[in-house]
Amino acid sequence: MEAEKKPILTVRDLVVKFRVRNKELTAIRSVSLDLYEGETLAIVGESGSGKSVLTKTFTGMLENNGRIPSGSIVFDGKELTSIKSDKEWEFIRGSQIATVFQDPMTSLNPLKKIGIQITEVLEKHQKMSFAQAKPIAIELMERVGIKDAGKRFNDYPFQYSGGMRQRIVIAIALACKPKILICDEPTTALDVTIQAQILDLIRALQKEDDFTTIYITHDLGVVANVADRVAVMYAGQILEYGTVREIFYDPRHPYTWALLSSLPTLAKKGQPLYAIPGTPPTLFNEIVGDAFAPRNRYALNIDFEEEPPFYQVSPTHFAKTWLLDEMAPHADPPEAIKMMWQRGAVHRDKATQDKAGATK
Repeated sequence: MEAEKKPILTVRDLVVKFRVRNKELTAIRSVSLDLYEGETLAIVGESGSGKSVLTKTFTGMLENNGRIPSGSIVFDGKELTSIKSDKEWEFIRGSQIATVFQDPMTSLNPLKKIGIQITEVLEKHQKMSFAQAKPIAIELMERVGIKDAGKRFNDYPFQYSGGMRQRIVIAIALACKPKILICDEPTTALDVTIQAQILDLIRALQKEDDFTTIYITHDLGVVANVADRVAVMYAGQILEYGTVREIFYDPRHPYTWALLSSLPTLAKKGQPLYAIPGTPPTLFNEIVGDAFAPRNRYALNIDFEEEPPFYQVSPTHFAKTWLLDEMAPHADPPEAIKMMWQRGAVHRDKATQDKAGATK
């Protein structure tokens, strides 16, 4: 299926380093991935795993102490790592690849009217006059669910609720009809009801405008509801990569097992919630072997000595773990993962039955 799609963005062997207090930190360690037109990719992992840093390289928003010493990012046929100036990035950032950040109060200028903040984007990237941009801005406000948009055009951010401010941030991001929308924890600061509304809104707008979406999140509930494919990140690397069904119902990396075992919905009554032991490694030091090995009760001796390659589980599913090597001993996964496998088997059986019924 994916072979028929065209990658809109391709990352190969990307390395990102930061200079911090006269030391060098390697935040992204040889990451490769393909992003396909019209899909929704979720990038998940603990805080500090490199999710946001990775996507910042797509829009040239690395901090001043950050650099890309090696690797490639090709978007729509253009090599992004060769762009050096902000002026060049203006043709990509906002107009081609836009970002919705997690806190709308830091994304919006509290001293500027809401409508002005939308029209500024159109004036800058689309070279419109204010008179041309205003009706489009009002239409965008209506599309993201702002009632009486014409009247609310001149309101300030403090006059909007948190959910409404996030809708405005989405409107600003979509003003130039980008090909890729990056959603960096877009619902973290919102309550559960508003979270669902914002996710439904992004999904509806994606269907209407046919853009590609990247979600950065640690909330696996969000992933299950919105994603087509999932990339699991840890210590600056992607450890597992597959469709949302494969990651949830047939996970293969022990880190993915640990993340899924932490889901409250998989906890048993009367038992404590599962927590991943230990802490992630410092990225100031060179990592030998599998970065997750010190926290992994399934770790093999080789995990502490040599970095595992990616093993192919299916045409769409890859995992970076020695447990998939043909010489590795059998590993009995946690009970929560066995439950997920059982659910996956039920889903597969039902899909097979439905397919068989459709062909009769």
